[in-house]
Order: sequence, then structure tokens, then C-alpha cells
Amino acid sequence: MSALADVEFHFDFGSPNAYLAHLVIPAIERRTGVHFAYVPVLLGGVFKATGNVSPAVSLRGIQNKGEYAALETRRFLAKHGITRFAMNPFFPVNTLQIMRGAVAARRIGCFERYVDEVYRHMWADPKKMDEPAVIRSALLESGLPADPLLARANDPDVKEELRANTDASVARGVFGSPSFFVGGELFFGKDRLREVEEEIQTHERR
Repeated sequence: MSALADVEFHFDFGSPNAYLAHLVIPAIERRTGVHFAYVPVLLGGVFKATGNVSPAVSLRGIQNKGEYAALETRRFLAKHGITRFAMNPFFPVNTLQIMRGAVAARRIGCFERYVDEVYRHMWADPKKMDEPAVIRSALLESGLPADPLLARANDPDVKEELRANTDASVARGVFGSPSFFVGGELFFGKDRLREVEEEIQTHERR
């Protein structure tokens, strides 16, 4: 049997599908005993490097496809019992500062709490999370160290780490979020979480 230490989750707070995947990941971790390692990337940088665009752009003007995507989201919510989800009325939100904040939060020691709360402020109690005053207020509301996080997020080494994460992610084949790596194998999208879990189980049986 081959031990699988981590599954990687390459995420950006700007993706509602990444948020929904985030809500489902804990159940997969419990069932498999495998930890998901969260890798912050900048989705705008991924899109620029790959020539990709968000579904909000790619679905525009296509009859029925957007409606079907909404149907799939409703099915996903029902399947996983998710009740805390609302489309952000300020979408698309520039996530540069809050993604740098994720890198800073890991260094400060509040990464998991930061991820949970920023996702909540984006997709459960949605706010315009690209305005500094709104970000600071949201972090304070969540009991997070807002000022140290915001200051650390502007450090050159934090900026470079997010940039390096993004470049490395693209180099490995990522073109959007949520993306997952299981033993080096890439899976894209919240609807691939079943395949992610199956790949974990297959890897563990080897």
C-alpha cells in the first residue's frame, strides 16, 4: 500500500465553485484520512497565462448553457446539503489583496480560519472584498488580526510567493479554480470531487 500524504487544492476566493468545493473537502478528508493542502493562486494570473476566461464571460450570449450551469449548481447544493451560498452581487471581485492575505495568514498562523472566513464573506454573506475598508471590516468582524494581515499581505516576499504559486500551478497544467492534484494527477472543477476521492482510494490500494 502506498501512503498518500496530501492532496493539493489550488484555489482563489473569486471562484464560487472553489468555495463550494471547500465546503465538501472536510467530508472527503474524514472518509479517506487524507489531508487537502491548500495552495493559494491568483486566478486572474492563471487566466492571463492560459488565455482562459471566467464562466461569466464564456457563457455570455450562449442560449441554455448558463441556465444548465445554474441547474448543476442547485443539484450540487442539494446533494451536499449546502445552505450557506449566495452569488456575490459585486462579482467579479478583484481578489489580489485577499489572496495575498491568504499567504500572509499562513505565515501569521491563522490560515484555516482566514480561508473559512474570507470564503464566507465572499459567498455566504457576500461583500465587495476588493475594497480595503471592506476587507478590514470583514476581518475584524471575524475576529482575525486585520491590521497585521493587511500589512503582511503587502510584503514583497508574500507577493512573490503568490506569484510563484500561480506560475508553478500553470506550469503543472492548471487553467482555473478549483483544481486538485492527487499523486500528481490533475482534476478540475467541483464536479470532479468524486473522481478525486476515487483516485485517493485507488492510490491507497496500490
